[in-house]
Amino acid sequence: MAHEPRAAGGGARTVVVDLVTAVIIFLLGALVAWDSYRLGASWGAEGPQAGYFPFYIGMLICISSAVVFGQSLAKLGHDRHVFVQRDQLKQVMVILLPSIAYVLGIQFAGIYISSAVFICLFMRIVGSYSWLRSAAVGVAVSAVTFPVFEIWFTIPLPKGPLEALLGY
Repeated sequence: MAHEPRAAGGGARTVVVDLVTAVIIFLLGALVAWDSYRLGASWGAEGPQAGYFPFYIGMLICISSAVVFGQSLAKLGHDRHVFVQRDQLKQVMVILLPSIAYVLGIQFAGIYISSAVFICLFMRIVGSYSWLRSAAVGVAVSAVTFPVFEIWFTIPLPKGPLEALLGY
């Protein structure tokens, strides 16, 4: 078995993350069950009511998260493994933060401009490619996907001000 790092001065323990996650998932399951019950979670004259199946799914989520909570609580006193190291978290953030910015950028600039910028910056910063190559690939990908989706497949994707200027 591989050696797992121990929790040090700034890292959250895995068991604590498990406990918090179990509580959050339990609350979401309870919300699903409660709202499904409000809609009608019984068997009516015509069959199951609207909330019948979601109610039981919510209950299964609650039961599962309660089991995880109990298992984690049993390990709380002796499990000292750290959930994530700083370098591991940095690797995740290198992907997560630009991806969040990309999704937000789609709302303002449309998918084609946002994709070109995302690909260009990602290639440059993470891949260490030249600015010219990064920009060329970003623009080329967007230039190819635009006619494929908008013209050939007639699938409208989110557009921004540039596409509006072009009449799309």
